Amino acid sequence: MKRLVLMMLALGLFFSAQAVYSDWTPGKRLTWTSNASWVPDIAVDSNNAIHVVWQEGPDTRTEIYYKGSTDGGSTWSTAKRLTWTSGDSHHPAIAIDSNGHIYVVWVEGADIYWSKSTDGGATWSTAQELDQVVESFWYCYPAMAIDSTDTVHVVWGRIYGIHYTRSTDGGITWSGVQHLRSSDSVFSSRQSVCIDSNNQVHVVWYEDAGVSNDEIYYKGSPDGGTTWGATKRLTWTSVRSQDPAISIDSNGDIHVVWEEHYTPGNYEISFKKSLDEGVTWTPGKKLTWAEGYSSDPKMSIDSNNAVHVVWWDTASGVWEAYYRRSTDGGTTWGARKRLSWNSGYSYHPAIDSNTVIHVVWDDNTPGNYEIYYRKYVNE
Repeated sequence: MKRLVLMMLALGLFFSAQAVYSDWTPGKRLTWTSNASWVPDIAVDSNNAIHVVWQEGPDTRTEIYYKGSTDGGSTWSTAKRLTWTSGDSHHPAIAIDSNGHIYVVWVEGADIYWSKSTDGGATWSTAQELDQVVESFWYCYPAMAIDSTDTVHVVWGRIYGIHYTRSTDGGITWSGVQHLRSSDSVFSSRQSVCIDSNNQVHVVWYEDAGVSNDEIYYKGSPDGGTTWGATKRLTWTSVRSQDPAISIDSNGDIHVVWEEHYTPGNYEISFKKSLDEGVTWTPGKKLTWAEGYSSDPKMSIDSNNAVHVVWWDTASGVWEAYYRRSTDGGTTWGARKRLSWNSGYSYHPAIDSNTVIHVVWDDNTPGNYEIYYRKYVNE
């Protein structure tokens, strides 16, 4: 009898967990390699085709790969290798213009490169260099966004600055590199960029304001990247604030999330927004309360202005991918949802949304890191 009761309790817990997550599809493994496949990014085009890029290979030499799905994630194309270099290509970012042209930027060696596809990912242009980074390339982390005129905006970091360029002709030519933030003594990195409906450009990043006091900063351009406003500091804490992500809704409200180190060993996700194009900002709001690490948030805002955030978290005892959303512009938030349930570690979730929320991450359960995918289907 005792065993039966325990079995019934276990089944109840199982079905309870399944019911909580019944609005998400099961996790789908996208890569099957002998090398590590990790640090993915994702974008969904206007026809609801899904496009994913990642870096793959041993730690000392990774390349950029791509695959896509035209049926909502049920089936996927064969992985396509985009780089063929003797060095290391890593940290890709992806964006799609109104014609369905796919753009990818990444770090290669110590430089920023890009490529594009005009046929849904079947073929790709020859990789071209955007900038020579020179300094330690692991801090570059390029980010990209495309505005309503199909102008492509790219930002990236150097050890001592944040840099920007744009192309108004599909990548044929690029503007000169602009230095959005430059200092000989302050480290700047992990930038994120978004574009509003008026084609104003909004950028966030983190900066070390002291040995253990990184802070989040913001800068905006009212004219599509030609000129830029003053740099604005968004956090004022005695702890580290790092790894921001930015997105904007159809009302023009700017939303920012970041990772904040409240106490040693306790990293949490925080959120704030601006209702006036970055002039003033709401107080920071904590989105997580876990013992341990809540790190590396990513954000997307869907066609109904719901705000969706993913991150990795040790709440379960190991790194897993988690998710929360707000349907009222960040005033209130739904319950935290755990997206990965594997025995290994799940890292680097990325998200995009329209009427459906799509999430990818990397997971080392198979013995090396592979890319996984889930979507939320019950909006």
